[in-house]
Amino acid sequence: MPIYRSVKKLCILLLMVTAAALNADSELQGVASWYGGKFHGRLTSSGEVFDTNDLTAAHKSLPFGTIVKVTNLDNGRSVVVRINDRGPFVEGRIIDLSRAAAEALGMLGLGVAHVSLEIVSFATDKELYAIQVGAYGLEKNADRARESLETAGFVVTIEKTGMGIVRVLVRGIANKDLPDTRRRLETLGFSQYLVKREKTEAPQISQNTASPAESGVTIP
Repeated sequence: MPIYRSVKKLCILLLMVTAAALNADSELQGVASWYGGKFHGRLTSSGEVFDTNDLTAAHKSLPFGTIVKVTNLDNGRSVVVRINDRGPFVEGRIIDLSRAAAEALGMLGLGVAHVSLEIVSFATDKELYAIQVGAYGLEKNADRARESLETAGFVVTIEKTGMGIVRVLVRGIANKDLPDTRRRLETLGFSQYLVKREKTEAPQISQNTASPAESGVTIP
């Protein structure tokens, strides 16, 4: 009977861990801004013509075509955008949105908002990987690891599970860059890591992206 109880407890624990993993929330947090006006009609860094009425955004390092869900943490409103430009180049800001995306988030008036970014998928024809470099019981330790990795130039996201565990992941690593990335991580002191495939889609670059009303990707 004692063995049966132990096995039963172990099974329950495994089910809880699995459920927590399925409910993990992967995100980046920081300040968002928006741009339009004189930039409307100009070429973006990806080669597309910038249309401030499209649901697009600029990010410093995410691959072009990456699909990102942006949530305004001040009012809870969300929108899904596609990365097609580089920026913002103002310290402390993590994403620069089109006017349409900013309007969907209710941040036109203030110009900036505190947001979270969730990577929905990487739109690329390459094989990409995410590397989990650690799982922490204390969020401050995860933040310390994240800051160290971001300083080294990595794209980093945080996963918070229902059991209070905080995972730190390096995202969007190309297959050819895996060996060098592993060496760099080990140099930074991250020797225990887990490599997994990223969700990717074929590139979808269009000059005629649907307007916010037509696209159906704004989330109330």
